[in-house]
Parts: sequence; C-alpha cells; structure tokens
Amino acid sequence: MRALDQLMAAVTMQPQRKTIDLPNGEVFEFWMTPLTLAERTRAQKQAKSDDATDFAMQLLISKAKDSNGQPMFVAGELADLRNKLPSWLVDALLLKLLQQDEPKDDEEEEEDSPLASKGRSRKTTG
Repeated sequence: MRALDQLMAAVTMQPQRKTIDLPNGEVFEFWMTPLTLAERTRAQKQAKSDDATDFAMQLLISKAKDSNGQPMFVAGELADLRNKLPSWLVDALLLKLLQQDEPKDDEEEEEDSPLASKGRSRKTTG
C-alpha cells in the first residue's frame, strides 16, 4: 500500500458537527469537513490582508455548512458578520472552525452526522 493510500484510509473527510452556545440559550450548529492545505491556501489568498481574522473569516464563509451540506454564509455577508455581531460571538465561531478535533472512533459519531456516508473510512488498530 502506498503511503498516501495508508494516510487517506486512516482519516475521514466527512463533515463534523460544530456547535456554540448562544446567549439566548439556543445552540448554533454548523458542519464542516476537515481543513485541507489547499483550502487553507485559498482562504489566505482571499483574505484582504495578513490579518489572522481575515483569514479565519474567509474559512468561515467557505467551510461552514448546514446539515444538508449547503453553505451557511456567503461572501456578501462578510461585512455584516464583522459589523453587526459582537466580536466575542464571531470569535467563538472562528475558534470552533479552526479547532481540529481528533475523530472519534465509535459508532455514535457516525450516527450524529446526517451527512455521514456508509462507506466511511475508519482508523484501524493493528
């Protein structure tokens, strides 16, 4: 087995559920696939500056999806995200987006994702 094939078989690129608690007691939920180097590079190029917040905002727009896989934000909402929401709330979203969770290796994770496919790769212990 090629090294690349081994690495690809060891991870899942299925969407992961991310949540933040809102001040009104509700939970805001979004889904995202793990960040690839190509996506990171694209977001860096789309950012208007070297500012980490600009980079993270580009990632939020491109990566945050609803449970049906549809984008939750569009590029035209960038100004509203910056100007109409408190910074702590946007920061909480960005932190969840950038947080790279280790995938769980149990059946519960697969059941949690409405986007999970049956042919999903799993880590194996050997």
